[in-house]
Amino acid sequence: MSNKAKIEVYSGDFCPYCVRAKSLLKQRGLSFIEYNVQQEPGKHAEMMKRSHGGRSIPQIFINDQHVGGCDELVALDKQGKLDAWVNG
Repeated sequence: MSNKAKIEVYSGDFCPYCVRAKSLLKQRGLSFIEYNVQQEPGKHAEMMKRSHGGRSIPQIFINDQHVGGCDELVALDKQGKLDAWVNG
């Protein structure tokens, strides 16, 4: 899978769902920008605003479109739709 897309992951420390989501992206050869909401002041509020109130991590965006969390990313991949989001 090529990586022309801008992929952003809001994550945190010791978060197994964050690890799983990032691992899936890496397995697909996709690079991403990671924002640690626990270490970067203001990123949690930014994440909540962009995700329309999403409080849990990770929150994932592809080309500024909100994917959701780890479960939604995994579902997209299993349905074969992740490629369309990345190359859309």
